[in-house]
Amino acid sequence: MTYHVKEGEPHFTEGIPVEYKRVYLWNWVVRSMHWISALSIVVLFITGFYIGRPYFMSGGEAIDHFLMGRFRFAHFSAAAVLVATAMIRVYWLFVGNRYERWNALLPYRKEDFVNGWMVLKKYLFLEPWRAPHYLGHNPLQQVTYTLLYAVAVVQVLTGFYMYGLADPGGFFFTAFAWVGALFGGAQVVRFFHHVLTWFWPIFLPLHIYLTVRADVVHQESRISSMVGGGRYVRADIEFIDD
Repeated sequence: MTYHVKEGEPHFTEGIPVEYKRVYLWNWVVRSMHWISALSIVVLFITGFYIGRPYFMSGGEAIDHFLMGRFRFAHFSAAAVLVATAMIRVYWLFVGNRYERWNALLPYRKEDFVNGWMVLKKYLFLEPWRAPHYLGHNPLQQVTYTLLYAVAVVQVLTGFYMYGLADPGGFFFTAFAWVGALFGGAQVVRFFHHVLTWFWPIFLPLHIYLTVRADVVHQESRISSMVGGGRYVRADIEFIDD
């Protein structure tokens, strides 16, 4: 693997000069899909809760208002965009660089779980000096993102099934009828779709907090890496995935 490395000027940490280097990690395709999918999820979350429990409705008959129609259109449009970004990301799991491929997103080795436990203790401010360093995703992030993808897949499948209910006999109704049979009916599908929605307001604040914390506490430049594609890292630190 050839890195795009740029040697930085010496910096000083607690009076000790430290050399930094820039390592290129994320292709513009991955970065773009990250931000587009994040925006799609926010739109899906807001519009989904309105669809499940309408509010902001003025007086008169529902037929006189198209507010629900606009929310449904925004919801389904955001879902289509999210699925499109997922398709591109799946493709990039096989053609991307070593940090973007599938084997960098799935913890499948014994040492991954051992290192993941040490990373978790670092996040909890317990023995942070023992945690291994990663340029890309560490094992704890890998587990979290794998869970994120699984939740997204279930929500897309259940969402498409419910979308098909508006047109019995149509494409979505026919293609995703098996989802209703698997879950045991439309009400159960709707229940799981709603419950899994709460994963996102839990995940997103934690994701933002841990990313900012990595930048502030450990100076890992995680945020800038998802903007410019690269990270400035200390040249004297050994990285597991280097």
